[in-house]
Amino acid sequence: MAEAAQPPRPLKAANKRGAARLAAVQALYQMEVGGSTLMETVAEYESFRLGREIDGDQYRDADAAWFRDVVAGVVRQQTAIDPLIHKALPTDWPLARLDTTLRALMRAGVFEIRSRLDVPVAVIINEYVDVARAFYTEEEPRLVNAVLDRIAKEQRPEAGGNAARRERP
Repeated sequence: MAEAAQPPRPLKAANKRGAARLAAVQALYQMEVGGSTLMETVAEYESFRLGREIDGDQYRDADAAWFRDVVAGVVRQQTAIDPLIHKALPTDWPLARLDTTLRALMRAGVFEIRSRLDVPVAVIINEYVDVARAFYTEEEPRLVNAVLDRIAKEQRPEAGGNAARRERP
């Protein structure tokens, strides 16, 4: 006798925020590469991507308000965010050398560190290291960890030392 299919469990708010962070990085990448505007990109993601199926791939349901806040915040604060990233990078690795995805990822993380004071720094860094792992397998997640940690120590010193997680072997 076949068992009745269990309905999928609803995603927790934190999982929806993680999906929103991933979508925000993708949207920021799309805006930089394709030259689309903030309004066009946000509308496209909210109408056709967040929580939708595209070409057989199911996109996770995301916190749309969080997504909008991150994407719009990065656009609004980019002239303040980019120098922070540049300063935190190794001297032989300037911001212009980062690929577009890595720049988008770091910009989103720095925006949250600067603006989302309601979220612990360690949570922000952990989430963006996880997003980095969705795109990279080599040194980039460690670079994201180090850069965001340096910026967090400067921008939110109340968070204490080494806010970032320890890298797993």
